[in-house]
Amino acid sequence: MDFRLELVVVPVSDVDRAKAFYADQMGFTVDVDHQPNEQFRVVQLTPPGSACSITIGIGLTPSSPGSYHGLHLVVTDIEAARAHLVERGVDVSEPFHFGPEGQTNGVHPERADYGTFMSLGDPDGNGWLVQEVRTPNPRA
Repeated sequence: MDFRLELVVVPVSDVDRAKAFYADQMGFTVDVDHQPNEQFRVVQLTPPGSACSITIGIGLTPSSPGSYHGLHLVVTDIEAARAHLVERGVDVSEPFHFGPEGQTNGVHPERADYGTFMSLGDPDGNGWLVQEVRTPNPRA
């Protein structure tokens, strides 16, 4: 039996501002924007190439805006991904990796899969990591 993770609810304070960030700056596709009343709105967005989407909105979660950290996006070329995001106006860190000294600036010396990261935050401060995995995932 498959259990596919297909949706993560991300708490935000301003849905339109967050939608603009994720769609216009991050390049996520807007799949749904539905608001039947003032107490409920659901906006589903999907990162390019992803089988998992995020949802932002009104009346979806009791979590505080900006309280999510450690959400991961995976790319095959972290330097190209960083250039793409910077070009779109996203404030993203330089690449970093973890070694004997802890977090270290720069890509992983061997460019090991799962070894290089960069970080960014949405307008509410929800924290994302972008992780480089150059080898295709056999589960995908």
